[in-house]
Formats: sequence, structure tokens, C-alpha cells
Amino acid sequence: MPILEVTPVVDGGAWPAKAFDGEVVPFSAVAFREGHGLIGVDLELKAPSGAAHIRRMKPGTPGFDRWHALARLDEPGMWTFRIAAWANDWATWLHAARVKVPIGQDVELVFAEGAELLERAQRSRRSPSDRQVLRDLLKTITDTDAELAVRLAATGTDRVTGILTARPIVSLVTRSADHRLEVERTRAGVASWYEFFPRSEGAKRLADGTWKSGTFRSAAKRLPAVAQMGFDVVYLPPVHPIGEAYRKGRNNTLAPEPGDPGSPWAIGGAAGGHDALHPELGDRGEFTRFVRKANQLGLEVAMDFALQASPDHPWVQEHPEWFTTLPDGSIAYAENPPKKYQDIYPINFDNDPEGIRTEALRLIELWIAAGITTFRVDNPHTKPLDFWEWLIHTVRQQHPEVVFLAEAFTRPAVMQTLAKAGFQQSYSYFTWRNTKEELEEFLDSVAHETDAFLRPNLFVNTPDILTEYLQFGGHPAFKIRAAIAATGAPLWGVYSGFELFESVARSGAEEYIDNEKYEYRPRDYAGAEARNESLAPYLTMLNEVRRQHPALRQLRNLHVHSSEDDSVLVFSKHLAAEFTGTRRADTVIVVANVDPHSVRETLVHLDLAAIGVPIGATFDVSDAITGQTWTWGAVNYVRLDAFHEPVHILSVKAV
Repeated sequence: MPILEVTPVVDGGAWPAKAFDGEVVPFSAVAFREGHGLIGVDLELKAPSGAAHIRRMKPGTPGFDRWHALARLDEPGMWTFRIAAWANDWATWLHAARVKVPIGQDVELVFAEGAELLERAQRSRRSPSDRQVLRDLLKTITDTDAELAVRLAATGTDRVTGILTARPIVSLVTRSADHRLEVERTRAGVASWYEFFPRSEGAKRLADGTWKSGTFRSAAKRLPAVAQMGFDVVYLPPVHPIGEAYRKGRNNTLAPEPGDPGSPWAIGGAAGGHDALHPELGDRGEFTRFVRKANQLGLEVAMDFALQASPDHPWVQEHPEWFTTLPDGSIAYAENPPKKYQDIYPINFDNDPEGIRTEALRLIELWIAAGITTFRVDNPHTKPLDFWEWLIHTVRQQHPEVVFLAEAFTRPAVMQTLAKAGFQQSYSYFTWRNTKEELEEFLDSVAHETDAFLRPNLFVNTPDILTEYLQFGGHPAFKIRAAIAATGAPLWGVYSGFELFESVARSGAEEYIDNEKYEYRPRDYAGAEARNESLAPYLTMLNEVRRQHPALRQLRNLHVHSSEDDSVLVFSKHLAAEFTGTRRADTVIVVANVDPHSVRETLVHLDLAAIGVPIGATFDVSDAITGQTWTWGAVNYVRLDAFHEPVHILSVKAV
């Protein structure tokens, strides 16, 4: 039988599909046979341990021959799966019998065919009780003295149906090729990230106007607040020595003032390169204590891995071949026209690829030994794809727990292929998707088009990105973006300052004024909370909702619904009871007014089947933000005031 369009399969199997421990993965295939005979389709899974699992697939939209199954994968490692299609001989016979017998057509021939199938079934391995039921059925349908209605009715009892559905009478079993699916640890697919600069935490301005840097010791004091907000990954920009040559001053000027710390991404100086720590932050012991405290609070430390160098990096003297020398003898610095980064030399991978690979692997191994298992990779799209494919797979052969996040705001083909080649997480276009139409397209795409290989990490802001939406949307814009990010994907992130509604940009740009990349930015988080001017309680609530609802810790279960307003976005996350670990399904409906400047009233139209609710039924919903409850159905009125609460996060109570 033809078995076509199997999913999830990446580029015909060139790379394995991806999932994380505990993810509910949708599988599908097109399968059919000639003629009118009925078929069945199974999903056959083999876990890394060798354990086999079979799930019966269900037909989708009639007439399209696509079959579907959901499976929760709960063992890390490389799984394989295949699709098995088979002729369902009993179901085909039963359909014919129910048509022919009532009209008296070929009655005894029909029952004789059924008897042959039942005799075949008894030769297969079945329990004694099931064998007895089938023997009794055989006796009944071959009893020519019995009424036809009685003989036919016996074929459809609950007991018979249960036996021959669980173990059908089949033939012509056909199997697809085996396909790979790599299951990674849960944190690779479910996490809330928080980014901050250690040097800003505890930084102090001195009497002469210069600054004293924060340290790992002072930065550790910020960790309890990050954990209390419910984040589980704390991401640090580069913590290595920073070069002096061409050091950038405040707001990216070429004229630094005494004491300006420079960009952390201009890595390397007299104190060392990527294998060293900035001496003002502390030594290896203080870094280790910082990581240990984070772990004790339930936080994982993510480290920046930026393969580039300042002009003062030891590599420049030791390995000049790793850089591009221009005709005038100078080394090419990084550019992204019109932006120029005179303080950074990009690596040229063409001159000594083996030497660069060896050094990169050494660095990753060094920081893994220091307790780091997550790396946020800076600009991976400016390095060769085969390098990342080699590095990630080499590292994970010895350290399968390691996670790599691709910071690649680039063209779709490049971003997606980086994910296929091994990156477990990816920055995405979410930052620039703000209208209802844009968000619907984006969310549907990441949940159902690239979900086999790309996991989007929905950062709401970064040190480089302060969108116009946040610049001019006021406090409502911050709530809207955070709520959609936290519920739209299992991975999301916040750069510090977001909770303080920082929104002032450099003129004509989408970058922060007084950018923390070039100066110290200590913040008064506690004071803002005391003045009720902090979004921290809201972020805490969002992370708590994520913990409470397993449906929100999945990506592929997102379903976009509709509203009659161009600014009201509606989507749901639904998880059936068999996957929640409880006796009840888990369903969350998000309704967001994405216009931060208005009050919107509209009707919301729900696809009830997508949330596991019978057509025509009503059900109660409770808002996680306000605590209000309502009774909803297929069509519902909403009023969302951007200046009060622009978003509903509704949990559906049992129907």
C-alpha cells in the first residue's frame, strides 16, 4: 500500500526530527489502497532503550486519506518510527455484510467469508477468553437455522467489536521506511529565560564620575528575584575580558571616556580570551559559586558563545590566519552596513578550519566543566553551517544534556537550516510580529510548519532590539507582548529592564538609548515594585500559569481561532487528558487586544472541536489575570481595555 507524506520528517530524513522529553508529538501519513477495502494504520515507535510502542492512527478529514496519531515521548535519545498500513479484512467484510444481508444478497456466501476470517483470527495469538468469544461468534453466524438479524447482530456486539478493534484481522501489512526523531531533555524545549549583565548588578558610580563594576558576587544577589519571578534560565552576555583597542563608548560612540567598560562582545584583552573571565567580575571560584547558587535556586546559567575577537585578543597574535587581512594590511572588522563594529574582528573559517574547530571544541568543553550546559550562540548565521553541525553533534556525543540557542535574526532558509543542523532553540521573528494578522501567521507557522526541527524562543526584547511597538505602546504593550510570548510557545525570554517598562530608544533606531552594551546600568528593581511601577508581578503570574498548565508547555497544540475585530487575537492550547497526567484535559484560551492604545469589543468565534468541547456545549472559563469567570460557548463577547487588562488567559473548566 502507498504510504506517503510521513511527518515529522525533515528534508526526507537528511536530519532527524526533534522533540523534547515529555513532548506530545503529532505523527501523520497519507495511506490508502486500491478499491473499496478498508484499511488501518499504525504508528510503530522504538525508544532508545529498544522498547517498542504502537499507537493506532485515526483518519483525518474524509476523502484525504491522511491518518493521525499523538504520542508522548518520554525517553531522551534517538527514537525511530515507521508507519504500518494494513488491510482491515474484518472491517471490510463487516461493511459488506451490513449492506448485503439486510437485502438478502449472497447471504450464505457472505457469512461463509466471515467464518473464514474468524477461523483465521483464532489461529493468531489471543487470550483464551477472546478465543471463546470468537468461537461463539463463528457458531452463530454459521447457524443457518438462526434468524438473519440475529446472526448479523452478533457481529457487532461491544465484546466482539472491542476484540477485533484491539487486534484486527489483517493482511497486506506494508511498512514505511524508518525515520529518526531525537528526543532531548525537557529544558531544551521548555524554559523561561531572563537575561542580565553581571557587571551592572551592584555597579557603583564613584566620586570622580567613573564606575566600579559589579561582580559575580554582587550579581548573585539578583538571582533570588529572578527565580521568584518564575524564570528557570539566567542568560549572561559574554563575561570574558574586553579589548581596549577601538573600544566603543556610551551609545556606541568611537570616543570612550575613561572607565567606559566597552562591549562584552569585543572579547579578548591582556587578561585573556574566551577561556578567561573578566578580572573585574571575579575569578573562576567566584564564577563557580555564582553558578552553584543559581542551580540551588532552580536556575540554569546560559553562557554566551561568541566566536569573534577584539583586536587585543590573544588569537590575533597567535593565529592571524584566523582573520581576514585586507589589501592595506589591516584586519577586517565586523560590519552589518550601515552598522560598524570596529572593536570586533570576525573569524575567517576558510584559512584554518581544523584549527578553529579544535579551539571551539576546547572552549565549549572548558565551560561545560565549569557547570554550563546551555550556550546562547551569537550570530551563528555568519559562520559556516557545517562547522555548527560538526560542533554541536561532537559536543552532544559526550554531553547530550547540552543545549545551543541560535541568535540568528536572518533569512528563513538560513535560520531554519541552522535548526535542522542541530541548534535546539532559535531566536525568531516574533519580535517584529505585532498585528493580529502577523501574529496569527507566525504562531500557526512555528506550531505546524517548522515544528519538526525549529523551536522558537520568543524573546520580547534584547539589548539590541527595542521595537517601535514597545517604544510607543506604553505599559499595555509590555503586558501584551509578555502574555503572548509566555503562552504562545514553551520557550520565551526577557531582557532585564523590560519589567521596568524601559522604552526610550536611540533616535531613529530600535536600540535602547544609553545602551547597556556600552555602559553600566544598575536598576532599582525593588524601588519600582514598591512604587507599583514594575511588571515583575505580571511576569511572575505568567510563569506560574505556565507551570500550572501542561498545555502551555507544548508548541504543536496551538490552534488559531477567530474574532470579528482586526486587533483581537485568539488562540488556544489543548492537551487531552491522557497526556496531562490527570483525569482531565487541560485547555487554555488566550484572547489579546494587540492594539495597546484602545478598548476593543468584539465577538470571539471558537472551533470547539479544537479544544475538546462537544459542538453546541457551553463551559466555564476562568481568567488567570483577573480571576473572573464566565460561561462560554462557540461565540462569545469580549471587551478588552488596553489601559486596564488587554489580555484574557482563560482556563477551561471540565465540560
